[in-house]
Amino acid sequence: MKEREQMAREIEAEVKYTSRWIGKKALDPRVMQAMRHVLRHEFVPSDMAAVAYRNEPLPIGFGQTISQPYIVALMTDLLRLGEEDIVLEVGTGCGYQTAVLSELVKQVYTVEMVKQLGEQAKARLARLGYENVEFKIGDGYYGWKEHAPYDAIIVTAAARTIPDALIEQLRPGGRMAIPIGTPYSSQTLMQVEKDRAGAVHSRNILPVAFVPLAGRH
Repeated sequence: MKEREQMAREIEAEVKYTSRWIGKKALDPRVMQAMRHVLRHEFVPSDMAAVAYRNEPLPIGFGQTISQPYIVALMTDLLRLGEEDIVLEVGTGCGYQTAVLSELVKQVYTVEMVKQLGEQAKARLARLGYENVEFKIGDGYYGWKEHAPYDAIIVTAAARTIPDALIEQLRPGGRMAIPIGTPYSSQTLMQVEKDRAGAVHSRNILPVAFVPLAGRH
């Protein structure tokens, strides 16, 4: 618990430091509560458990990473989640972001391209008691049409452009957080909103560095 609290304080400090980019000096208290509650050490390789609560990304195998806690918290906050929301996550990874979402919304649908990662995340989240999550192994670039529309969509890998399929599957009034840019270089975290009339608006939040969104696209 002490390590989680220290991580939360580091997130809060970074939020204040980046406030001129993100437009606020504090994140939603519900988001911070979830960050304090989710056991990050359960989502990293066992040999990295000692550094699990550092405010930095860590490798999880298969060329993928668990995102920096500050980025997880910020992207979650950008979605402005409500308790009855239905959320799509593109890029399950180890399931850490999935767990944070699960604590805040009614239902999470999550898609992972790497079969081994997806299967491991499914087993891990079931063991930890997260029941409002459904999993799919596949190309998240195309979303998960069967359960659309979604109140919010989060993409945890960088796409070169915002996928049309995800825009289509976002409910009017919905929000999306997605990194856009070329692999490992110039990337920007974007907040995308679809208004009640169906028009799409986006704004740049801050520079980021994510692994590329995998798939045949």
